[in-house]
Order: sequence, then structure tokens, then C-alpha cells
Amino acid sequence: MFRTRLLSRSILMCFGLLALGPVAGLAADPPQRPNVLFILTDDQRHDALSIAGHPHLKTPHTDRLAREGLHFKNAFCTTSICSPSRATILSGLYAHAHGVTNNFTEYPEDLPTWPKALQTAGYRTAYLGKYHMGEDNDDVRGGFDYFVTHKGQGKYFDTEFRFHGGERKVVPGYYTTVVTDMALDWLETVSPPDASVATDRQPWALTIGHKAPHSFYYPEPKYERTFDDVRIEYPRTAFMLDDKPAWFEQRLDTWHGIYGPLFDYRKQWPDRSAEGVADFARMERAYWGTILSVDDSVARLYEFLEKSGQLDNTLIIYTTDNGILSGEHGMIDKRTMHEPSIRIPLIVRYPGLTPPDQPRVIHQQVLTTDFAPSILDICGVPPLPKTHGASWKGIAQGDADFDAVPWRTAWLYHYNYEKQFPYTPNVRGVRTDRYKYIRYPHGDGGPDRHLAELYDVQEDPEETTNLILDPAYADLIGVLRKTLDDLLVATEAVPDRMPLDEGIGKELPDAAIR
Repeated sequence: MFRTRLLSRSILMCFGLLALGPVAGLAADPPQRPNVLFILTDDQRHDALSIAGHPHLKTPHTDRLAREGLHFKNAFCTTSICSPSRATILSGLYAHAHGVTNNFTEYPEDLPTWPKALQTAGYRTAYLGKYHMGEDNDDVRGGFDYFVTHKGQGKYFDTEFRFHGGERKVVPGYYTTVVTDMALDWLETVSPPDASVATDRQPWALTIGHKAPHSFYYPEPKYERTFDDVRIEYPRTAFMLDDKPAWFEQRLDTWHGIYGPLFDYRKQWPDRSAEGVADFARMERAYWGTILSVDDSVARLYEFLEKSGQLDNTLIIYTTDNGILSGEHGMIDKRTMHEPSIRIPLIVRYPGLTPPDQPRVIHQQVLTTDFAPSILDICGVPPLPKTHGASWKGIAQGDADFDAVPWRTAWLYHYNYEKQFPYTPNVRGVRTDRYKYIRYPHGDGGPDRHLAELYDVQEDPEETTNLILDPAYADLIGVLRKTLDDLLVATEAVPDRMPLDEGIGKELPDAAIR
């Protein structure tokens, strides 16, 4: 750990970032402007925290943020795939608007982001860790005074990082620990000696991009066997496919199905035997184990902010890019519009929103499009020229006036078929507070070739019963279809361009992009 932090500090010195206090020549910012600590995990389920009710995972430090702040129980991504969702988090735009519709497309450098807006407003900004927009690009991206990343997915152990567009070095150690070391080093450089009494400090905004808990799952050695005694079975919905579209069954033996290779945990596949669940269980235990290290990271960051007097003037946001399916409907991975895929954890701590002794649970539906407008609103910085989201500052503060204004009652989900991962059709859907309607356009402008889906997510949160063919819901389907069409227009997705659905593939994806 010491070697990692020493390396990080030496590189910071090369870029002249070890001076304390405001940068010379810049006007001092008012002390009420909060710092921003944005903690971004990768593929974390909304329920993969003990405060979210997980029966086995214990995440006390992340839970503490919620117990001293806000727990958003209904947070969602608008496209459940890493790069498009990350671009949405930065821009507040849907994927069809920002253009990052797959995991291989660069974020357009001329497109505004909330870090760019904060930087322009006088914030010191940094991004450390997994960026994952542009598979082979580790150059510095706009909006960040200090930028450390790597090509591709990175590795859980001994990743080669590139430090602010300069030297590439393999940094020994576990990824989560390494990026946390880098974060603490950077925070020390931008924190005045006594931040609790500093009135002329320059605020900062730091994003930490964790690899965890993205596949392939390799826990830190101390957590490798934590869940060995936990019995894990396939979820019951894996065997409730009779009323589902036929492509669910077609996907079962693939890279994204429960009988397939399970990323690498099953060597002989497809395996539909009862014994095959043991491979699935090993995968799940490893997934959980990686999250324990993230919780340790949260503890270290919290401790630093507390000791440096910055805790109560820092907007801490803990979230992820998208959820993940863990066997539900016979699926693993994400991309679909089913609840485990689109739900994300969202925990926020900032006394400017709610006092630490008055934590709140937020039930309104918030989206990844809302991060940019919310962060800028809370920081008192003008909004981006255009976003599809809205600020949840008023919701978070419990403003009576805000409560009188209707919040969103329906929102659009959008995903395009990928030739590199041909296991999910094109998806267009709408979710309200109670219902979810999903359709699968073929991409040629003709009729859909897959059965649509309709769920009452209040009464049936596991989405066990597809109501799409029930005559009693015909009028509702008509209303939801029109709502979907209206949302496509409202987000400027018409004409709705998408690739042709070439069917569920059986081949494995290229090893370089897994």
C-alpha cells in the first residue's frame, strides 16, 4: 500500500499538484460550495448492500452514508450497459443523444459534462480509475485537472495505469485498494492544512471509478472465502419462462445465460444439470467478495474527510453505472429492462440536503440522466445547456414547494442490439411507478418479432407474470405504448435509429472485450 501511494504522490508532484490551498491567480470560492466525491462502482446490483436488505453482504461503511444522508430506493439507469450509462451520468443525456451507444465508442470531447462545468466554475477536478469510454484510449479526457486510468477493463490485480497522459506503470496491488490510495494522495494535495476553518479554499470534485464488482470476479485474498458457507441456488424466476419471449430460452446456453460459461466459472458448458448450480454459486460468492473491498474504500475516504474537517462540506454520491442479472429469468449480465438490470444503488450524504441525524429514504424514480443537473444545482453552478434529466435537490431536501410539483411518472428505457454481444434484442420500454411495458423492435421498421412484456412491478416486483396477452390489460397497453412513443419524441429519439436484430448468437464474444 505504501509503495502505491508513494508512486502516486511522485507523479502528482510531476504535474505540480502538491501545492496546498487555492491555485495562484484564481479567486477564492465561497466556503458554502461543497466538494464532490463521486464513487462509481461497476455492475453493482441495487440490493448488493446490507442497507438494501442483502441477507449476506455486510457493508457498514456504505450503510453509514445512507444512515447519515439519503437512500434513493428507486434509482435506475436508462441504458444498462457500461459505456452508454457512464456517458449519461456525465452528460445528463440519453445514449441516442450523446452517441455512446456501445462499449467501444468515445465520449465526444465537445459535449458538455458536469465535471467540465465544475472545472469552469473554479473546482479542481480529478478522475481516478476505470473510465471505460474508448476501449483502447487512456489519454486525458476533458474536464479533469488530473486523470489516471487504463485501457480496457483493467485487472483486479496489478493493473497498468497511465498517469495524466504520461507514463504507464503497472501498479502492484488490488485494484480497489490502489485507486483508493491514489484518491487519498490527490485529496491530500488539494486539502488545506485545516479545511474545517479554511475560508479561501478551492473546492474539488473527485470521481473514483472502481472496477468492482465487474466480471470476472476476483475478490481480495482476505475475502476469498467469506461466503463459502452460504448456500446459493438459481433464482426461482430462472424456471418461469412459459409466458416470456422465446429469446429468453434461446439465451440460456450462451455467454449471458445461466447454463453458459458464467464468464469463466464453468469450464464445461452448456450445463443444465442440477450439479451445475455449484459453478453459479461460486460466481455469486466472488461477486459479493469484491464489494467488501469497496466498502473498505468508503471507510478510508470517510475517515480522511472527517479528520481533515471536510466531511460535512462534501457531497458524497455512491452509485454504479448499471445493475446486473444474477440468474433472474435465466440470465446473467445486464442490457435487458428487467429490474435487476436497470435498478442501481444510490446513496448520498451531504448535510446541505439533510442533516446527518435526519436521514431520509427517497421513493421517487430518479435516473442516471439526473446526476448532471442535480450535482450542478447542489453546487450552485449553472446547468448544462441541454439534459434529459432533472435535479433531485428539492426532493432530497424535502422542500414543501417542490413536493407540490409533479415529479416524473414515467421514463424511457433504450438499448440497441450489439453484434459483439448478440444475446439481447433491441429494447424500447417505459416504466411508470406501477407498470413496465417492454417491446423489442426488429430494427427494420416492420412489426416486432418478439413477444412484448408487461408487468405490474408493484404487485409483482420479480416480474414473474407477463400480462401482455391478458385482455384485461389491453387498454393499459395502448396507453403505455403511446407514452413510450411520446417519450421517444420528447428525448429526440425520432426517427428511432437502431441496428437490425440478427438473433441470439451462440458464439462467445471476442476474448479481448469480455
